[in-house]
Amino acid sequence: MKSRGPYRRHSTPFKLQLCEDIRNGVIGRRDAQRTYGVSANLIQLWLTQFDRGELNDEEAEASVIAEYEAHIAALERKVGQLTMELDLVKKTPRQQIAGDSGSSSIITGPRPALSDGGAK
Repeated sequence: MKSRGPYRRHSTPFKLQLCEDIRNGVIGRRDAQRTYGVSANLIQLWLTQFDRGELNDEEAEASVIAEYEAHIAALERKVGQLTMELDLVKKTPRQQIAGDSGSSSIITGPRPALSDGGAK
């Protein structure tokens, strides 16, 4: 048997659509297993929840909202981290490289240093 790696999470809209398709005869359970790589036990669990009314549009919307909120929180953390890094870079004084008597440019880079020993 092939290992699938870490656990996967399926969205509520996906579960709802799959259960509706199975119940309406659009797709069979075995075809769903092969097509989506979902175990028979998991499909049975979803169908049981679907039949009880535990999988519905309100729960699907709540699931989507929760996913969006988690994504927004992750982005806010990243923005905070980048803001702190930028503040640190702005506050840190730039040290001049020893022997750098001329100015440098982004395009040309630092000017070459004059050697003491002459040409080789």
